Amino acid sequence: MMEPTAYLSSMISVGIVEDDREVREALQSYCDAQEGLSCDIAEESAEGFLARLTPRTVPDVILMDIGLPGMSGISAIQVIKDRYPDVSIIMLTVYMDSHKVFQSLCAGASGYLLKTAPFVEVKEAIEVAYAGGAPMSPPIGRKVIEFFHRGPREDARPVLTMRERQIVMGLVDGLSYKMIADRTNVAIETVRSHIKNIYLKLHIHSKAEVIAKTLKGEI
Repeated sequence: MMEPTAYLSSMISVGIVEDDREVREALQSYCDAQEGLSCDIAEESAEGFLARLTPRTVPDVILMDIGLPGMSGISAIQVIKDRYPDVSIIMLTVYMDSHKVFQSLCAGASGYLLKTAPFVEVKEAIEVAYAGGAPMSPPIGRKVIEFFHRGPREDARPVLTMRERQIVMGLVDGLSYKMIADRTNVAIETVRSHIKNIYLKLHIHSKAEVIAKTLKGEI
């Protein structure tokens, strides 16, 4: 059971990225009705949400879906955290497979909730994340604990850097090298250099192998 903060010193601003209109509007209405919470930005896509973010409007906590039209929620985490590293992002999704959980956490998510969570649990999670915690639905928390109990596998691959993971996600999203360069704010030659290093680390030779390994949860 997540423990909400006992006392909140200020209003917590919440942002929502959710493509299901009914869910999005219900979440926004709920947050606005709660003492200590407010929600001014609620969008159906990551692109729409990013277009509304400025240093003055960025929320304290963002509720982020994964399966979105256009940019995925996991890719959006990386873009948002690059621009606003202090924001807390909680995934609120139907996905509970280990691959998406760890992709989200590696990208910078502060917590991971299933959409089956009641709204009161969502509120507690927002308060926990705002206080610096890492809220998770119980089934997700168990997956994380089991992962660390198993320990590293003998055949574990070399760890990719955060930038290399961003580039891998760009490849999975079907972006060209130029689009990846634009997303990560680096030169195309730098992207090519990172991809060459990724291939060497993972002992592979093509973009298709990168995507296949990612989808299998091997990266």
